[in-house]
Amino acid sequence: MKEKKVLITRQIPQSGIDLLCEKVEVEIWPDDMPIPREVLLSKIHDVDGLICMLSDPIDQELLTEAALLKVIANYAVGTDNIDVPYAQQKGIRVGNTPGVLTQTTADLAFSLLMAVSRRIVEAADYVKAGKWKTWGPQLLLGNDIYSSTLGIIGFGRIGQAMARRALGFGMEVLYYSRSPKPDLEREMGVKFASLEEIYRESDYISLHTDLNESSRGLINKKALNSMKSNCIIINTARGPVINTDDLVDALESGKIAGAGLDVTDPEPIEKDSKLLTIKNCIVVPHIGSASYVTRSKMSVMVAENIIAGLSGEMLPYEVE
Repeated sequence: MKEKKVLITRQIPQSGIDLLCEKVEVEIWPDDMPIPREVLLSKIHDVDGLICMLSDPIDQELLTEAALLKVIANYAVGTDNIDVPYAQQKGIRVGNTPGVLTQTTADLAFSLLMAVSRRIVEAADYVKAGKWKTWGPQLLLGNDIYSSTLGIIGFGRIGQAMARRALGFGMEVLYYSRSPKPDLEREMGVKFASLEEIYRESDYISLHTDLNESSRGLINKKALNSMKSNCIIINTARGPVINTDDLVDALESGKIAGAGLDVTDPEPIEKDSKLLTIKNCIVVPHIGSASYVTRSKMSVMVAENIIAGLSGEMLPYEVE
């Protein structure tokens, strides 16, 4: 299989690259920034396998140019950057990296929840600015986590992992998904709720839904207006699940208490975005899966998808 060529659109951990180099010719886009569209279009003609990032739009135009392409391995769980039905129509198999980043992303989501609720970043900046003069009875008061209610929207692997962390902190957990999960309710002690109930009753709301037509703009002005004034929103799903302008208005007006965002719309966030000036909003650069162990495992998974696809075998992590 040495004659096969694989393009990787960004440098990934060496573990996966080593696997590939034993089997195929590998080309890696060397820049820290995403591969430019025109460059990807020029290179896609003669590659048999593609490892792409969530920042790479793999659309019909690109797939039409991909004369030799047999397999795409997305270095992510979500595949909203890929026109999967069109790829499959062309006989191109598509894989992703499910499961491996569940716990790491849930760690980040709960870290954001704690950081916003206890004003950690604001407090650290306060000290760095030399403002800390003495202990104060009303200095940087935040919200309690224990005995509060967490509403989770999207109850797949990551949503469930988030629930387990919340339960460990003594939180009540409500969840919304397309269908109730009674077995998990009995096992974990969580409760299914409608979106309206989530908005109305939650002190914290954590988003773990896929990006699709029903979830795009889900958190909008109407939803925000129905939330508690002390509610804090956490988003480690996809940026467009939240209407950015409506979130800014809700934060500035005090309709909700704060937000912790690992993803934004647009992404990356614009330098002059109002979200970056709001003290009760923390924005981090899409680092949900950014641990050494998880990213290395993801590298191996995409390599295994590519090797299987080029061998004519079922992908171990294939998108249906």
